[in-house]
Order: sequence, then structure tokens, then C-alpha cells
Amino acid sequence: MQTSEPSTASPLKLETGLDSNTDGFDRHEPPEQSLIDACVHCGFCLTTCPSYRVIGKETDSPRGRIYLMDAINKGEADLTEAAVSHFDSCLGCLACTTACPSGVQYDRLIDSVRSQVNRNHPRSLPARALRGLIFSLFPYPDRIRLLLSPLALYQWLGVSKLVRSTGLLDRWSPQLAAMESILPTVTPQCFQDNLPETVPAQEPKRYRVGMILGCVQRVFFSNVNEATARVLSANGCEVVIPKSQGCCSALPSHQGETDQAQALARQMIDSFADTEVDYIIINAAGCGHTLKDYGHILKDDPDYRERGIAFSNKVRDVQEFLAEVGLSAKLSALSDQPLKLVYKDACHLRHGQGITQPPRQLLQQIPGVTLTEPMDAALCCGSAGVYNMLQPDVANELGQMKATNLVNTGASLIASSNPGCALQIQKHLAQQGQTVPLMHPIELLDRSIAGEQLE
Repeated sequence: MQTSEPSTASPLKLETGLDSNTDGFDRHEPPEQSLIDACVHCGFCLTTCPSYRVIGKETDSPRGRIYLMDAINKGEADLTEAAVSHFDSCLGCLACTTACPSGVQYDRLIDSVRSQVNRNHPRSLPARALRGLIFSLFPYPDRIRLLLSPLALYQWLGVSKLVRSTGLLDRWSPQLAAMESILPTVTPQCFQDNLPETVPAQEPKRYRVGMILGCVQRVFFSNVNEATARVLSANGCEVVIPKSQGCCSALPSHQGETDQAQALARQMIDSFADTEVDYIIINAAGCGHTLKDYGHILKDDPDYRERGIAFSNKVRDVQEFLAEVGLSAKLSALSDQPLKLVYKDACHLRHGQGITQPPRQLLQQIPGVTLTEPMDAALCCGSAGVYNMLQPDVANELGQMKATNLVNTGASLIASSNPGCALQIQKHLAQQGQTVPLMHPIELLDRSIAGEQLE
């Protein structure tokens, strides 16, 4: 890793290619100069930034990107291919916002820049095709399910193992190879939604809550959703699950696909409009961060801005909610022996929502559980939404680091609160020949409430 001393000298001359004759940002919501000026260039963000940790260049750090935004804003630099590459290398993990002593709103800055890039930078045909595939597929569970049968056949016939062993896809398209490498196993449960529109509370009833199913979560992690509904019910919650709900808009929102993100946010708000719920519960960290930001996503929409704020005010991560209201259900041990767990923080839970203790507090309430902490707990695993498909080289190095740190704790089980993180960690555990199981904390609570021990 290359480190850098804090400095106010601009790094823009370092391999940015800014002498090209291309345009800069347009006038529609460029990065706010006041937010840029809040950065005092102290450098505290550098060592917390995963892309800087791997690439080692100032221009691939939050501070370097802010310099670049400033120069483009002032007409001193252009939105070149090289400049865009530095913005694209950002995972959006928000670790820099946690570390920043000046409170720089880097999340707002990178979000506005990514929208600008999508409007003003002509990407290559392969890049456009890949992004088109991702954003026309993953936010739509019904479309994902259309591909399940051929994917199942692809896996059952062993073609997947053959493709990975030959390495041909890696040589032809590293991005498609990365997408293929994190494909979960297709099971019969992937084809259907098994939850009813209302799950009654076990008495006494305490709350009426809405539940969001997610996109990839709904298809490939339906067991997590079912466990969530059972745990909420067991703790006195009537659970309302509108069938009209779609994607929360996290994937397009994090990548600057503004129009799509706004449309999906409106649909989500409408689906819960008449449910009269006390809270809206989500069990995926990346989704939760976006759901709590609807007021900003819809800030220019006079019809939905206030509704977005009201919606977000009700959103709670399931672990945040249960820690806040307290568990009323009795918990039983998951094993006859002491169980050593390691909790893997999801970036959009830890940095985006500031939720670190509730998951740990809940897990430690399970009898016999001992919780251990990994090295570099705050460092991103490289999943970052669709980052591991768009930037596989950086993502793979981060994934290997995270898997190693988790295994080195000696824990017999990993708990993780985000589907993307789960897929990323499982991929890199397998590549290291490790067989440590990984579960969502809510699945562990579900088994503890039901009195079921781990196998």
C-alpha cells in the first residue's frame, strides 16, 4: 500500500489525463461547492478508503476525488476517461465519512458526480451493455426469475464448474466472469414468494410493521425473509408485506441512475401508502441506507418529497428495530457447546446508517454465544452493490483480505447482514478452501427462538 502525507497540494497532475478536450459537469446539480470546500485535505480518509488501500494512488482516494471534483467544477479540468476512472474506482462504502473529522458529506458529492458521469460521459459499448444488463435485471425480481431455469440447468449440468476451471470467461470479459462467480445456487425456493401479505403477531401484539422483501434477497435469500417475518411475529409484531412492492432503488441510486432510482422509490412509497404501519422493516443493509434517504432522492419531486421523508422516518433495519424495542421472545442456545461467532459489518449499516452495536447486542443475547472481532472490521469486503461486477480486480483483492481476516478470528460461524456481502464472502472463502458457514443474524435469532440447534 502506498501512503501519503496530508497535504494541500493538488494531485491532479498524477496520471489523470485532464488535458483532453472534453466537457465537464452540466448545470443540473453538480457537486456542491460548499461541500467540496468543507474538505480541509487532512488525509484522515486515506487509510480508511478501500480503493486507496488497494490501488495506492492519491487520485483513487476521497481526498483526491474531491480535488478532481473541485477542478472540474471550476473549469480547470475536464470529465475525461481518466477522470471518470477515478470516480468509478470508488466503492461508495462511506468509510471516509465515518473517519472525516470535518464532517465532509462525501456521499452527497460522489452521488452527484455519478449522475453527472452518466449524463455527460460516453462510455464504451461493452461498458454500456454491461451496465444495461445489470440495471435492467437485478432491480426486478420477476425478471431475475425468468432466468432461473436456464441458470439452474447451467449449474446442474456442471457447465459452471467447467467455465470457471478453464478461465475462458475471465479472459474474454472479467466483469461477466465476476458476475458468474458470485451466482448463488438456484434452489426450488428461488422460484416463489412463500410469505403471505399479513403475518399475525404472537400475543401480546406490540406493533404493526411493514416488511420489505428486496430484489436479490427475495429471490436468492428467501430463507432470510421468512426468518425475519417469524422473528418479528414472535416478538409481538403484526407483519404487513405488500405484494406491489418492488426494488428499494439502492442499486441504481448508488450508481447514479437517477431517473430509475426515483421511479422505484415512488413505487415503494405507493406500495406502503395505505398500510398504516408503525415502522417499515428491512433486513438488507444496502437497501436500508437508501430507504432512509428517500427525502433526498425525491427532493426535486413536489408530489413525493414530503411523502419520501415521512416514509424514511419509519424505516428501521431489523436489528436496529429489535434492539430498540427489546426482545420479548425467549432465546435458547444454538449448540451444546459454546459458539464462537464473528460479526461482519456491512458498510451501509456501519458507515451509512451508523449501526454497529445493535447486531452485536442481539447476537450476544443468545445463550452460549461468544462474539469476536476481525481485523479491519470497518474495511469494505469489495461487494459494494454491483462494484464487484464492475471493478472485479479491486473487489477481488478486498474480498480475499476480508475472508482472511474473518477466518483468522477462529470463529466457527460468520454472521453478515447484507446479501451482497454474503455472496462476496462466500466466494472468497471457497477460493481459499474454507468451509466456515455464513448466516444472517436474523436467521440465528430465528433458530434460537424456535429452539433449533445448528448442525
